[in-house]
Amino acid sequence: MLMKSMERIIIGIAGGTASGKTTLSDVLHRESGPNNSVILKFDNYYRDRQDLPFEERAQLNYDHPDAFDIPLMVHHLTALKNGKAIEQPTYDYVHHLRAKETIVTPSAPVIILEGILVFAIKELLQLIDFKIFVDTPSDIRVLRRVKRDIEDRGRTFDSVTEQYIQTVRPMHDLYVEPSKTHADIIVPEGAFNPKATDLLLTKVAALVAEFKQKN
Repeated sequence: MLMKSMERIIIGIAGGTASGKTTLSDVLHRESGPNNSVILKFDNYYRDRQDLPFEERAQLNYDHPDAFDIPLMVHHLTALKNGKAIEQPTYDYVHHLRAKETIVTPSAPVIILEGILVFAIKELLQLIDFKIFVDTPSDIRVLRRVKRDIEDRGRTFDSVTEQYIQTVRPMHDLYVEPSKTHADIIVPEGAFNPKATDLLLTKVAALVAEFKQKN
């Protein structure tokens, strides 16, 4: 009797801004072993708005689903699930443009998609096999975001706080927090929760082993 092959698994990791999604994704990716997983970063898929001057790009709502190139993301996820490599885009946060550099991303048994809205967009939700929501208190998330945007993205304190009040917090309440209901598991503090992280690593290891056994 022939063994039925197993499809590659897409794990979605969602949560509020600076909740620890990226850290958890990196841990699961690193600890899964070489060539066993890949990461797609939701923030790499901002729409390329070269049609707008910088002043207008800076005022866009980057926390709304319309800010993202969902068709490209769906195309790339589907290709990875079918065993094909992709060229993942990257984004220039200083100039608010898609960067010229791309990340050659091969397929793997486990595909990790991480970002604030991955459970809030129907087309993505339909592709995700296992859904993790990172739940971190808002005060901690705000402090992390301010530090990150100033140190890593060249922003000013005033611009970060203005954006948080005008778009980040309202979009979190409208889209991100309600999407928690789609999660298969909710992880307080993400990778800073070692017991939960160990359980997730065990889950990923089991998925990789099952894939290799059936393929």
